[in-house]
Amino acid sequence: MSYLEIKNANIGFGPESNRTQVLNSINLSVERNEFVAIIGFSGSGKSTLMSLLAGLEKADTGGVYLDGQEISGPGPDRGIMFQNYSLLPWLSVFENIALAVRQVFPGYSKTQTNEHVERYIGMVNLLPAVDKKPHELSGGMRQRVSLARTLSMQPEVLLLDEPLSALDALTRSNIQDEIIRIWNEDRRTVVMITNDVDEALLMADRIVPLTMGPEATLSQAFDVPLARPRDRATLNANPEYRRLRTEIANFLIEMNEESKRLRSSPDLKMPDVTPHDFTTATSAAFREFSETDVFQLEQEEKAG
Repeated sequence: MSYLEIKNANIGFGPESNRTQVLNSINLSVERNEFVAIIGFSGSGKSTLMSLLAGLEKADTGGVYLDGQEISGPGPDRGIMFQNYSLLPWLSVFENIALAVRQVFPGYSKTQTNEHVERYIGMVNLLPAVDKKPHELSGGMRQRVSLARTLSMQPEVLLLDEPLSALDALTRSNIQDEIIRIWNEDRRTVVMITNDVDEALLMADRIVPLTMGPEATLSQAFDVPLARPRDRATLNANPEYRRLRTEIANFLIEMNEESKRLRSSPDLKMPDVTPHDFTTATSAAFREFSETDVFQLEQEEKAG
């Protein structure tokens, strides 16, 4: 049995009479310390899948298992990093992280808590900003705080729900490097959601595409046998990287085109609708009066 597993999971939303099936027959196996990237288009259900892994959503059928035990809700063994920063605006960098640490390690003394928090702030290179509030930080710095907070709980599984999608290219690259460095040192199990093929190839051991929704499911996995550490400056020159990038990109393009074909219908006819005439007698009269009035004013002005 794999360390983290999803078995035949199905989930939908809405009333039974008009339920939308979001994910269908999801099966995923992740080994301990493996870095897996799930890639797909917007609206395919990637965040719903991440919520299943985090225990924030429960499958209608099937289940999620961690180390052989079924997941019944959220827990500190799974740390999730969202797309937004999810920081409390009235707390400093230190206080945002300390709040999480106190919840997970209630037996720590004040000194132990302080040392633990400072360790993870230092890990993401934010010690100079330890007393700053979120509004005093850049977007990249806020995301570093979010990462430090998640890591400070020392989860067995790190769940990354497109946490870098809103960042500029340089900041995104820096935090990618931070995540890879920390993962190399700590060797946690990581599942990352992304829509960026290059990001997935740079960071992951395995890439699993999610098909187009609704009723999205996980498709064939692509192993990433590229040696670590991976240098983005030289990765483009690697033939295996170029082959994988082309293969995955073509797979996603074909999947998108197939979805369009399935959704299109040659027999689809547009409704025969005549636009309603909102012009009333009063408004027409007013318009006529206004035009006449303007004409008379122009004549009077010329005569005067």
